[in-house]
Amino acid sequence: MTQRITELAKALEAKVIERRRDLHRHAEAAWTEFRTASVVADALTALGYEVLAGAQVVAEEGMMGVPSAAELDKHAQRALDQGANPAWVAKMQGGKTGVVGILRGGKPGPTVALRFDMDANDVVEAKEETHRPFREGFASVNHGAMHACGHDGHTAIGLGVAEVLAKIKDELCGTVKLVFQPAEEGVRGAKAMVMAGVVDDVDMMLGMHLGFVLRKSGAVCCATSGFLATTKLDATAPGVRAHAGGAPETGRTALLAAATAAVNLHAISRHSAGASRINVGVLNAGTGRNVVPANAVLKIETRGTTSAINEYVYEEAVRIINASAAMYGVKVEITEMGGAAGCDSDAVLGDRLRKVAENSGLFQNQVANADLGGSEDCTYFMERVQQRGGVAAYMVVGSEIAAGHHDSRFDFDEGVMTNAIALIATATVDLLQNPVAK
Repeated sequence: MTQRITELAKALEAKVIERRRDLHRHAEAAWTEFRTASVVADALTALGYEVLAGAQVVAEEGMMGVPSAAELDKHAQRALDQGANPAWVAKMQGGKTGVVGILRGGKPGPTVALRFDMDANDVVEAKEETHRPFREGFASVNHGAMHACGHDGHTAIGLGVAEVLAKIKDELCGTVKLVFQPAEEGVRGAKAMVMAGVVDDVDMMLGMHLGFVLRKSGAVCCATSGFLATTKLDATAPGVRAHAGGAPETGRTALLAAATAAVNLHAISRHSAGASRINVGVLNAGTGRNVVPANAVLKIETRGTTSAINEYVYEEAVRIINASAAMYGVKVEITEMGGAAGCDSDAVLGDRLRKVAENSGLFQNQVANADLGGSEDCTYFMERVQQRGGVAAYMVVGSEIAAGHHDSRFDFDEGVMTNAIALIATATVDLLQNPVAK
């Protein structure tokens, strides 16, 4: 079966590269992936998957950092102009651009979920001959949106896996759920899909990324660790404007409230149970030198090695922000703009995946453990599956890259995609036949 799957994956190479380049050319940022999600939904439907989309898989109350309605409408129309299926775009109104494909095998068994992120970055792509996507004509045509993190490759890999598994459907034991997630950048999208219950019936969960901490083609890590839980929040403080010279006592300074918060947020006590982080990345306030500033915005993130530590930092941050606002008599509105859980890959699942990778013969270098050292909201899916008694793991497939992730010159080795398809499809079949449990 391993050899058969590898042959099926290799036969898709030209198609997968073409699809990756089409997605790269039509990059769409978080919650605006109308065309990308439409391509995914159409492809899964053609392969015989049960396809769920829109409000079926995205809970509105869990959506964070969503663009305005006018912005969403503009991008939905752009997607239609670029060939998106109107029926899917209509189903995804409001930015609910998640898609889930369900494939039920010919025999009973467990449920394995595979997660692939679809969104691009808010980056203007380089227009230089040394940048391959520009030189070869598949650079983004959507100004200000670029696949600078490899999610176009992830989506193409996911659809490749879908096609391979569809061809051996009758031999599968159990159910496969392919989760195509919007809005990973800014860690905004997974929580809403988790809240919609898309992985509540999942026994084993896999996530993956290209490159990142493995920047060599032919390398693979089957059990990534070091995920930091995080919360992204905006604090908006409306004060009272006044003449700074003639009537300062009638004003309420939002600027000083924000500045007080910014200084004291960095005084939050560290946590004894693990690393914690806080950063005030943006402080905007005021309108003029002779006006008591009646507006201020803070953009903040908290992090922790566990969800509990991150929650501690977040709660302290909220307390300090509210206290600072009260000192200057201004109100404050706090909005969560993104978040991710803190968790690690299950060792037992990582061990099984390592055996699958080794037996495949596709990889020259197996890295025992890669520390992500950041945040990725696939952890919301992983945490939910683990909380409900299942197991989860996050893999990294190595790739040479032209520049760092999120760089305007980012590009990856397209040759690694078929190996990733073969590995994920083989692992899925193996797990369905011989389930892993805690």
